Amino acid sequence: MLELPHWQRGLDADLGPPRPGHFRLTPDDFLVDEALDFAPEGHGEHLWLNIEKRNLTTLEVVKLLSQRCGVSPRDVGYSGMKDRIAVTRQWLSVHLPGKEAPEGLMRGLAEGGVKVLAHARHPRKLKRGVHRFNRFQLRLGGEAVAADDFETRWQALCQAGVPNYVGPQRFGPSGRNLQRAEALLARGWRKRDDRHGILLSTARSFLFNELLSDRVKQKQWHQPLDGDTLMLEGTHSVFSVDQVDDTLRARAAALDLHPTGPLWGVGRTSQQAAGEFEAALHSRYPALCEGLLHSGVKRSQRALRMCLSEPSLTRDAQGVVLSFGLPRGSFATAVVSELLTTADSGGERVGADAIH
Repeated sequence: MLELPHWQRGLDADLGPPRPGHFRLTPDDFLVDEALDFAPEGHGEHLWLNIEKRNLTTLEVVKLLSQRCGVSPRDVGYSGMKDRIAVTRQWLSVHLPGKEAPEGLMRGLAEGGVKVLAHARHPRKLKRGVHRFNRFQLRLGGEAVAADDFETRWQALCQAGVPNYVGPQRFGPSGRNLQRAEALLARGWRKRDDRHGILLSTARSFLFNELLSDRVKQKQWHQPLDGDTLMLEGTHSVFSVDQVDDTLRARAAALDLHPTGPLWGVGRTSQQAAGEFEAALHSRYPALCEGLLHSGVKRSQRALRMCLSEPSLTRDAQGVVLSFGLPRGSFATAVVSELLTTADSGGERVGADAIH
């Protein structure tokens, strides 16, 4: 039975492990603002709501909104999943063709813990993954933030980027989603057993994190290797290279492009040096890899490194406040885990939820 390992931090080789600390003691210590790169058009069949929630998951808000509007949850759209123990802002849409919003909708949402910041009409449903990035404001405290090397660690992340690990939320409490995925793939994946593909995503995320950890250990996570697939910064555009030259190395050092790792599935495997990491991964987890191939899920790529946009650090009497943006799909807890350890993670991994 698979268990979650302690994946290698990017800074440990040069600076050692971080000291103990804490974050997210209250929802107000973890603020997230989801940013779209477009605005609702002001007309159409879908009512879009920019909401602020606290101590609620996105799916709980979807359920509340569908109930208040008298529609199926399938008629409610959202771009990203946001966690419960946080104050988060995001857009949702609800399909109301030819209808006004129900009377008292805003009041009813407020009674459920959801504040509507803005609303407008739009012709289309809000689709998953269309937001551009998330803006975070995190409060950290404890021994770690008082340590002499804390700001050195922070500056290193700002300058060189962060290993783009999938956060622990994906694997469920104590890794239970991973164990369910392992069992399902062993007997043969069927959609009726995993209707939303959560267990497929869990298995693929685990393999990605394992490969990333292997490359971090070899200090080869931020520089391209022969045979790598590279992703341009700020986009999801990728291209493969047979041989790495000095121009590509310089662009990677300038954070203009990033090596990627596979989200395992049907498709062309990497060759040469990059392919050696994939071959080693397959040899360790053959049942997981082959189960994903038999499921028919298509291979895709995820950047091994993420960059912090507009990072800032301020200190006050309570500790440190960090502010930064991350591309969609990246997890703020991967940043925090480079800066502190928590008591509930055995000093090895920040064991908190993640937001994407």
